[in-house]
Amino acid sequence: MMQRLRFLTAGESHGKALNAIIEGLPAGLCLSEADMNRDLERRQCGYGRGGRMKIEQDTVEVLSGIRHGRTLGSPVSLIIRNKDWVNWQQSMSVAPVESGVEPVTRPRPGHADLAGVVKYGFADIRNVLERASARESATRVAAGAAARRLIAEFGVEVHSRTVAIGGCQAGEAGNPDWARVEASPVRCADPEAEKEIMALIDEAGSAGDTLGGVTEIVASGVPVGLGSHVHWDRRLDGRLAQAVMSINSVKGVEIGAGLESAGTRGSLVQDAIRLHEGLPRGWRRTGNSAGGIEGGISNGEAIVVRAAIKPVPTLRSPLPSIDLHTRQEVEAHHERSDICVVPAVGVIGEAMVTLVLADAFLEKFGGDSIEEMQRNYTGYLARILL
Repeated sequence: MMQRLRFLTAGESHGKALNAIIEGLPAGLCLSEADMNRDLERRQCGYGRGGRMKIEQDTVEVLSGIRHGRTLGSPVSLIIRNKDWVNWQQSMSVAPVESGVEPVTRPRPGHADLAGVVKYGFADIRNVLERASARESATRVAAGAAARRLIAEFGVEVHSRTVAIGGCQAGEAGNPDWARVEASPVRCADPEAEKEIMALIDEAGSAGDTLGGVTEIVASGVPVGLGSHVHWDRRLDGRLAQAVMSINSVKGVEIGAGLESAGTRGSLVQDAIRLHEGLPRGWRRTGNSAGGIEGGISNGEAIVVRAAIKPVPTLRSPLPSIDLHTRQEVEAHHERSDICVVPAVGVIGEAMVTLVLADAFLEKFGGDSIEEMQRNYTGYLARILL
């Protein structure tokens, strides 16, 4: 749950545009459309993406909240126009249309289709699938880019990498070469795994199938003290897990050693604390199984979040379904889709992690302006000798 930094998104996949309103950014923060467009471009890349990425080439237009390159402390509103809208003006018209719009009546397994039409009483699945589409994540990435600029003021960097796709594990360990990750079509620093993953994606695509995998998001430079142990909804790990779990196709989230630690003795999982006179704080950790968070509070180590991503549910070789109107067994509805979205989910995951961390920074260090936040932050570091 985000308290100090809030954002709302609106828009349908094939509607006129996507919108976002970001509230809570302090005044005086340097922020530009280019900052947002940079991450939007990264979201659209990745081997295995579908034709929609070639159509859209997303860019942001800021409508309010920024003047002369700096935030005003008022809500920042932005718009991302859907270039494909020209082909959907009748199907997605805001005004009533007399005829010519064929309803979608064959729900796709793995999507919100069936549950959504039952919940809202719709007869046309398009009323659900347009908003449930992962297209909405473009606005999250734009909002995340604004949050990235905020936490960068305090030396925090957030990156992501592909850990696995289709059962192929990337072999790099320790500190990945982030430049190599960004240059990789599958966002993987392991060149051998990259080749194998691309071959697996090609194979799945030829079979009309899709692949899932695991992405890892790493936030470095996070200070001790973000989040809290005192209430369940203030715990930083819980907030991060909820944010990342909200991304389309994410079915599991772990912090640090996560599920692996469940099968290991405690003496091997906990990160021992040792004296270290060479460090200003006077101690060091022997590992980071905790993923940078203990008791719901950041502990000064890198925050490591992994997300398990199921295969894309829209298949070119559709699964069995039923027609909601005829009650006959049919093949599920098919629309344009990706073969694999794991690299893109990494970028979206960065945005969600960054938004939560920015909210936690505002909660901890407050301030109506970036200068006030920086003074509070500097005073805190002086007190804890970090």
